[in-house]
This record gives sequence, structure tokens and C-alpha cells, in this order.
Amino acid sequence: MTSATQTYSYAGPSTLTDGHLGLATSGGITTTGFQAHPRFFSGLLTQAAPAAASLLAVADVALARYHKPRPGYMRDPVVTCNGDRLRFESFSACGGVYSRLDVLEGSLDGEVVDRGTTNVDVNGPLREALARVGSRDPLHLGVGADALTVTTLDGSIVEKKVPLPARWLRGFSEVQLIAAGLDLRGEVAGPLAVRFLRGLPKGNRADVWVTQQGRELRASDAARPGGVRLSGSGRLATMLPLLRFARSLKMYGPAATGGDEPQSCAWELELPGMRYTLVVSPETWRGFSGEGGVLEDLATDEAADDADLIGALLNFEPTVEIGLLADRSGLPVSRVRAALTQLGTAGKVGYDLAEAGHFHRELPYDRNHVALLNPRLRSARGLAEAGAVRFTEDDVAEVESGGEIKTVRLGDGSCTCPWWFDHRGSRGPCKHVLAAKIVRSGDREGVLQ
Repeated sequence: MTSATQTYSYAGPSTLTDGHLGLATSGGITTTGFQAHPRFFSGLLTQAAPAAASLLAVADVALARYHKPRPGYMRDPVVTCNGDRLRFESFSACGGVYSRLDVLEGSLDGEVVDRGTTNVDVNGPLREALARVGSRDPLHLGVGADALTVTTLDGSIVEKKVPLPARWLRGFSEVQLIAAGLDLRGEVAGPLAVRFLRGLPKGNRADVWVTQQGRELRASDAARPGGVRLSGSGRLATMLPLLRFARSLKMYGPAATGGDEPQSCAWELELPGMRYTLVVSPETWRGFSGEGGVLEDLATDEAADDADLIGALLNFEPTVEIGLLADRSGLPVSRVRAALTQLGTAGKVGYDLAEAGHFHRELPYDRNHVALLNPRLRSARGLAEAGAVRFTEDDVAEVESGGEIKTVRLGDGSCTCPWWFDHRGSRGPCKHVLAAKIVRSGDREGVLQ
């Protein structure tokens, strides 16, 4: 599996001392450019206990490997300050679970110093301290070093070097597209959320179908009309310590279900002044990185040019207004959406299910890490550049690959290769379909010039 090494460089460890939670930051992008140790917020967390427990849950997901569990490396969570909120995000080591904690305006009382994205240090002693925060404990939060919160720094640099598999990075691009295609399919109040989540099978391999029945969510071993398939119900385990704070639980699934086929789904706990969200992949062994849903929007130069334009208009807004971007850029909404998909591959946008909209963030990974993404698209471009694509009809092409001829039909996106027969579009287009789309797009651009 291709991977790179990410170095987190902190001006000391994160600490929780005498009610002061100082989260040390690594390099990241802000409204004023790159900062080695950006400072985003300083003030009180008015809901200390749920905030501490939820931050620990995000860190637990980053440490977890739900498929073939084994000890691994701790990848520090990503934090984005969007002005009126803080968003903490992580991916599981296996790439099949995405978590996010949104600390909203109502639970923050302090100064927003800057907006942007960075990694935050979550170390062993800090994890132990977060687990001890009580409901009546005051908690001052500093995201980035300031005089109040980081009192133990001695000027030394703390570095963590961890491998970042390409599939882990690609997951950030795929999950925002998948989440945008999910609809609210069920909701229960806090006490019923406790009953439902505690009643789920604990194993990572347990599959259940969940449906809304009256005011409750019910799990079943068999497919039910209108149900959402949850593969690996044990992957929701990080929600269990948060149930004492839960006000409601929402379930999101695809707009249309196809029998008992595997599907991604999302689960959102509403907590006092914040939300904790998990998005889980269609199957425990299946990471988001292989879904390929973003590839069609990346196959043309037009999308890349549009992404440059749209990216210049983003400024770490809490919610990206697509209509406003269309007005400002002069692009139609469809091209703005494709541009946001392109930006998502570099971690520049995420998707908030509760608000049904994108948000701006900049993953703190350098260009070498981003270059590892989307090998299928790189292969398709190689085929197109090598002249391996020949159109025999307007929407039918023959693609020479591996010494064989594959027949592509752009009308339905089908191909005669083993990938298409195995997945039939459920994990995005194959490299042959992408190559044909690239060539077709180039032909049409040439006609227009």
C-alpha cells in the first residue's frame, strides 16, 4: 500500500492543567497564509464535559483499526476554525470510519484569533486528563499556544512521524461526496438513542438493518423497506461514552436503497452546543478510498480550472453557499459542484449533513502527499496520453490496456473489464471509462477552439 510520512511538529505537547486545555498545533493554512503553529481560539468551553468526551472520541477513531484490528500509529486529529465554530476531524487507521466533532458557537465563549486548519496534538497524558473532566469543571480552551493555556512549554519542538497511507488521504475526498448523497432517514430523542445504541451488536462484523418505527429506531437482521444497512455496528462504539449527554440521534442513508446491497451511512449525535458525527463505509473491510465517486468530476481540465477559481473565493466559511459561489464566479451550479468535488480531493472542502452544505478547510498535508491520491485517474490519463483510446461510435470506444482491448460505452458508463463486472459502477468508473471521457472531453474542447 502506497504511503508517505507525515511529520507533526509541535511547539510542545498539548496539556490539560488546572482547567486550561492547551491544544498544540502543527503547520497549517490560515487566512494569513501558512503558519508553523497557528493560533485559532482562546476562551471558555461552556459545555466542558461533553466537549472533552467528544474530543476523546475523535481521537479514539484516529487510533482505531476496525478491519483486522492491530496496534498502529496515532494520527492526530485535524481542527478547522470556521469563525463561529471549531471542527475536529479524524479517520480510522483502516480508512472505513470518518468522525467529526462540531463545537458550535453556543458552546464557545472567547476570542477567535484566526481561521484555518491544522493538526492538534492528542497524546497519552492528555487523553487520560480528558477522560477525567466532569460536568462542573470549568474548561478554558486554547487552540494554539497562548500565555494562559500552554504553561509547560520549554521551547523544545515535539515531533511525531507517522505513515499516511494514500487510502487514508483519499478517504477525505470521497467521504464529502458520499455524505452529500445521504438523506435523513430516522431520528430519535436522547433516551431512545441510548436504548438503540446500547442494544446494537458489539462486533465490528455484525451487520444490521435499521428502520424508523414510530419514535424509535429498530435494528433487524433482515432487510426492511426504507431501512438503512449498517455494516459493522461495532464501528459506532465511540458514541457510547457520549450517550449521557445525548439530546438526539439522527440516521442518514442513501436516498434510494437497492435491495440488501452494502451502503454507506452516517450517524449524528446532538450534544449540548455541539454535534458528533460518524460516517461509516459500506462494509467493514472496505475503506472510503476505493469508492471512486469523485473520479468523473476530476477527469476533465475544465473541472481543474473551475476549482482554481472557486478555491480562490473560499475563506474558511462555516457553510459554503453554492448559489453565492455561482453568482460570484459566473459558473453554473453544476460546474460549481464539480469544482467543489475537485477541491475535495485536496481536502479543501468537507460536507456537513446537519446543515446540508459544504464547509471550507485545508488539510495540513503537503503536495507530495496529495500527489499520492487517485491512482485510477493517473492510469486513465496515461492511457489517454498514450493514444490507447479509439472511438468506434460517438459514445463507444475501444481502449487498449494490458495487451487487451476493452470496449467502453459512455452512455451507461459500462466496460468489458473485470473491474466493471465486479462493481458495475458502485465504486466509480474504471480507468478505461475515465480514459474515454478524458479523450472525448479533449476532442470537444478542440472542436470549440
